[in-house]
Amino acid sequence: MPVARTHCVGLVGVTGRLVEVEADVGPGIAGTHFIGLLDTAISEARGRVRSALINSRFAWPDARVTVSLFPATLPKRGSIFDLAIAIAVLGAAGAVPAQRIAAPMFLGELGLDGRVRPIRGVLPAALAAAAAGVRTVVVPALNAAEAALVPDLTVVPVTTLGELVGWLRSGDLHRLPVVADAASLSQDAEHVGHAEHIQHSEDADHVEDGEHVRHGEHVRQAEHAPRPTGPDGCDRSIPGPDLCDVAGQPMGRKALEVCAAGGHNLWMLGPPGSGKTMLAERLPTLLPPLDQEKALEVSAIHSVAGTLPPGRPLLTRPPFMAPHHSATVAAVVGGGSGGVVRPGAVSLAHRGVLFLDEAPEFATTVLDSLRQPLESGTVTIARAVGAVTFPARFMLVLAANPCPCGLQGTVGHPCRCTPTGRRRYLDRLSGPLLDRVDVKVKIGRATRAELLADRHFVETSATVAERVRLARERAARRLAGTPWRTNAEVSSSALHRDFRLPDAAMAPLHRGLDVGTLSARGLDRVLRVSWTLADLAGKDRPGQTETSAALALWLGVD
Repeated sequence: MPVARTHCVGLVGVTGRLVEVEADVGPGIAGTHFIGLLDTAISEARGRVRSALINSRFAWPDARVTVSLFPATLPKRGSIFDLAIAIAVLGAAGAVPAQRIAAPMFLGELGLDGRVRPIRGVLPAALAAAAAGVRTVVVPALNAAEAALVPDLTVVPVTTLGELVGWLRSGDLHRLPVVADAASLSQDAEHVGHAEHIQHSEDADHVEDGEHVRHGEHVRQAEHAPRPTGPDGCDRSIPGPDLCDVAGQPMGRKALEVCAAGGHNLWMLGPPGSGKTMLAERLPTLLPPLDQEKALEVSAIHSVAGTLPPGRPLLTRPPFMAPHHSATVAAVVGGGSGGVVRPGAVSLAHRGVLFLDEAPEFATTVLDSLRQPLESGTVTIARAVGAVTFPARFMLVLAANPCPCGLQGTVGHPCRCTPTGRRRYLDRLSGPLLDRVDVKVKIGRATRAELLADRHFVETSATVAERVRLARERAARRLAGTPWRTNAEVSSSALHRDFRLPDAAMAPLHRGLDVGTLSARGLDRVLRVSWTLADLAGKDRPGQTETSAALALWLGVD
């Protein structure tokens, strides 16, 4: 019998690589042989595929079956290849027409009873298929909505192997079931809860042709009707946190606005209960929605990690990650065992916010491992079988108490810590790490009078987010034609060449360099913050006022 060929995708990090699956049923001692640098999950596929075929009432070839996954040098992991292997074997055995399985791509895990089960990483796999010129992708029904996000791609959802074989034999599209998940993509995006701070303002239109789901023109902006407000002026029509919830911390709210406008990192130092966590949780509400390209990029990472919310395959809001202080380096940066490398919190927070509450409680190795991703925007995890690179362009927010007991500087509550204990506590945040933090603020406990007075000055997240949007648009116009979109991304060489400031504006920074309070890296970060302050103020370029304020924010001066 002739060799049957079909296609699948192997995932390396969040990048898909096209894999050709070949099956040959020929003479020889009956048995099944897999070749192509496979891991344990694929080696076990021979049992899953054989049982799925038999329980779907298809005969397993009583001959020598050889399955090859090309390229042989590419490591292949996971059960994503099950469906492609089964279809290739059926094609080689003559159970389905070999010409009909050559063009489509097949993704999915098989159950022993022939069900096609959902898998991780469908979105990056579908993106890789489209980039390789594939036009039809067969996926598990529960992953159809995810694959349908890719433009110019026909997605065929299947629930069982028998249904798929019936379609391949007859070509009748109506033999396949309609998937409700794909239909949900055409609905208006809804508000979600507190954990991810998602407020949808976009919807994706998808056209369904029978059981084939096609990607439509994305994205239209939802119109916002007038919303009711509470006595404090907060918008109460949207569930979840709002910046107007935080009273008594005007400096903290201003720091959040600056960081959101420029994409800067933030460190907050203050006693327990002063509002550090509340501020950090409200930072994503100030950030603009992700555009289509970034939304697909972020959703692909969460697809590989298996953290996409049910029924919502496209993440349109910046993610917010807050790992516990007991998290390991592998959990924060990424890693895994057995050759399987998963993205960590820094990659899951890509294009969003990574919040480390009680930062000094994290292991020193975890904190120091953040230094390289903060500079490069990527994280590379090396293993014996190769290296995997994940994107990690995030805003880092650190929160810390002034001492282990948290009472230092609190009126009426003397600190119980020794000077050595206080020094050791904050020394866990190394100088090189804090040198990469653009904005540092001290958050004190507000008195009753301060809380009542500040209630008249609090602003909603929507109000501040509008100023952030205008500042980012001003920065985007200035950075047009460059690879950067926010001030925090601008390179050092461009700061001192293309966006060089006059000597009068640089005077405060030159004094800081002369007395040693400002490092060369710190100078670049202060310059980036000064450009953000100018954008918020509607100025064409920073002056001495902006550079002085940016230096004070970098030093953490009240």
